[in-house]
Amino acid sequence: MELKFRVAARIAKPVHEVFEAVADPDQLSRYFTTGGAQGRIEEGATVTWDFHDYPGAFPVQVTEVVPDERIVLEWQASEGEAPNLEGGELTDADYRTTVTMTFKALDDGRTLVEIAEEGWRENQGALQASYGNCQGWSQMLCALKAWLEHGINLRDGMYK
Repeated sequence: MELKFRVAARIAKPVHEVFEAVADPDQLSRYFTTGGAQGRIEEGATVTWDFHDYPGAFPVQVTEVVPDERIVLEWQASEGEAPNLEGGELTDADYRTTVTMTFKALDDGRTLVEIAEEGWRENQGALQASYGNCQGWSQMLCALKAWLEHGINLRDGMYK
C-alpha cells in the first residue's frame, strides 16, 4: 500500500492572493508557521519553517514553482507518532517526502487549493507520521481560509 494523501479547500479569494499567502514568508508566518517562516518559496530555494508544536526550524527544499498554479516541496520524512499529551515520539528518517500544492482559479472567483504528500516508506511508523502530516496540512488549509477571508489566525495560542 502506497502511503500518500490529498486534502483540499476552497478559499474565497483570487488565485494570486491565495498563492502569495503561501509563497510569502511574512504572510505564512501570520497564520501557519507559528514559529515563523524564513525565505520566499522560489524554485531551487531552501526555506525554513518553524512551529511551536514541533520545536526547531524545518528546512524545506522548493523543487518546483509555477506562479499561481503549483508549488512542489521536499522535506525530511519522520516516522513514529506525533507527540501529544499522552506521549508519542517522531524520529527523523533517512529519506524525504514530497508535498505538492496546486492552486486553481474557480469560475466563481474562489480558489481551489489541493495539498498532496507522498513518499513515505511502508511501515507502521511512517503510517503514523503520515496521519500527523495529513492533520497538519488540513489545519493549514483551515488557517489559510480563516486568515484570508476573515483576518483570523486560528493557530494563535493553539500550541503554546
